[in-house]
Amino acid sequence: MLELKNASIGYKGGVLAVQDVSFTVKEGEVVSLVGSNGAGKSTLLRAISGLLRPRAGEILFNGEPLHAVPPYDIVRKGIAMVPEGRQLFGRLPVIDNLRLGAYALSSKADAERSLAEVLGLFPRLAERKGQRAETLSGGEQQQLAIGRGLMSRPKLLMLDEPSLGIMPKLVSEIFRTIREISKKGLTVLLVEQNVFEALDISDRAYVLQTGKIVLDGQGKELLQSDMVRKAFLGM
Repeated sequence: MLELKNASIGYKGGVLAVQDVSFTVKEGEVVSLVGSNGAGKSTLLRAISGLLRPRAGEILFNGEPLHAVPPYDIVRKGIAMVPEGRQLFGRLPVIDNLRLGAYALSSKADAERSLAEVLGLFPRLAERKGQRAETLSGGEQQQLAIGRGLMSRPKLLMLDEPSLGIMPKLVSEIFRTIREISKKGLTVLLVEQNVFEALDISDRAYVLQTGKIVLDGQGKELLQSDMVRKAFLGM
């Protein structure tokens, strides 16, 4: 479904944040990109979303190049990103934040169908649909951000640090939600510093260090890797 071939990506006027990275995400998989701060994980998601352009290499989605496609058309092609820090419209109610996520859908019926599905997935959002987003708890705001991403009915959902800023007791709930979404057949690409939780729910994962992939494999196998256990799990 998604394929990066020898992609090198950097920010304007800066050094490369990602160098010669190749990886794939197959339909129906949960794939994680894990690593420490500054490893290049979020940079990869921004490039896939069209917010950054690769300086070298290719990004393909269902065999079609994304290099020159504007971000709004990438959403229409079936890719949605839930950004780090959620980036909600705080003064708008929950229901309006969700409806803004459906801008790429061509029919009102599809948008209402998406809304019903998201509110069914997140009952607390249904209870608070008239409440301003800024008044929600951190966990509820993350649910809202994920729900907004789902509103476009994506084929691939990308999540950038979904556990960031969430109370520890709610982190497992967020990952249970990701697992539930994947069981419905949605493909998920996850960037996460909570390495244990990410690898535990992933079919496959890639470990990044300083802009390069240094290890890859099945999620639960990587949990047993000496490198992962020492570098990220404190073992």
